[in-house]
Amino acid sequence: MLHESFMGKKIVTFGEMLMRLTTPGSLRLQQANSFDVNFGGSEFNVAVSIASYGGDVTLVTALPDNPLGKVCLMKLREHSVGTEGVMMESGGRLGTYIVEKAADMRPARVIYDRNDSAFARLKPGMIDWEKAFDGAGIFHWSGIDASLTQGLADVCKEAITVADRMGLKISCDINYRKNLWHYGRSAEEVLVPLMQYSDIIFGSSGEYEKALGMKAPAFTVNSAAGRIDAAEYEDYCARVSTRLPRCKYMFMCMRNAITSEHNCLEGVLYAGEEMKVSRTYEVNHVVDSMGVGDAFVGAMLYACQNYADNQTKLDFAMAGSALKNTIVGDYNMVSVDEVEQLMKGGNAEIRR
Repeated sequence: MLHESFMGKKIVTFGEMLMRLTTPGSLRLQQANSFDVNFGGSEFNVAVSIASYGGDVTLVTALPDNPLGKVCLMKLREHSVGTEGVMMESGGRLGTYIVEKAADMRPARVIYDRNDSAFARLKPGMIDWEKAFDGAGIFHWSGIDASLTQGLADVCKEAITVADRMGLKISCDINYRKNLWHYGRSAEEVLVPLMQYSDIIFGSSGEYEKALGMKAPAFTVNSAAGRIDAAEYEDYCARVSTRLPRCKYMFMCMRNAITSEHNCLEGVLYAGEEMKVSRTYEVNHVVDSMGVGDAFVGAMLYACQNYADNQTKLDFAMAGSALKNTIVGDYNMVSVDEVEQLMKGGNAEIRR
């Protein structure tokens, strides 16, 4: 069990930290005269979630050695994320992305500006992975890392190989983003060989389909009373496991965005022949849906180290993910107590 072998050991995440520019209110991009500034990035978001629960976590990344890079370092320290794996590079820049917020039936829009960032310049041999993994129990990476450049796909392979040799459990979030795959290789071509090393895999049903080329069940639940067809998902997970035999924990975190403010979420955990399904969370006032999947991953990695029962792990991750919908920005900032209260039913009364 993960919680027995790796309790108290460090979790290492690898990914790019970005500056997020968001249109105020519900303005469209062409209407905006200013932006709200925040920071994010999938693997950074995961690290902040873990640290918020009290977990020991470090982000391995590259930042530009300029004032913006130093602000990012401050943000990492502010949220108790370890910075010993951060490289400050004199070349490159800080990657950014612009978010045009959703409104009712109009979906959110994301515009990436990540070319030639300090992170995108990484190549094999630049990171001392043995040093980065010293004292660690879990290594987490995502498909976003491998989507940006061939060099970064090679760095992912390098990191995974070292983590495997050192005995770490390897966690992968598929994190398929169609707007990032531009260097001539498909997600399936790049990710499937890397995912073969994974002990833990995350993704929505749609992301599994994109990465593996295997049609997945559609998530259409539209109320708290709705439930997935568990047998259909169990069959799909069993078929996926034949392609990824090393994977011990396969997770799906699904979301049906009925409108921008009305979302339904449900999760699945498949561990060998054991299948667990979460309750359905119906969120009727989504404050910010960015990073909800990352919140699930962060909560689950923390739960894998701190809870023995698989149903409890899944319930903790789904409650943490649901709470992220109430937090402005990319990353989750909730406590173990808040998550456990929601797992028990919770309420919205003022806590005095």
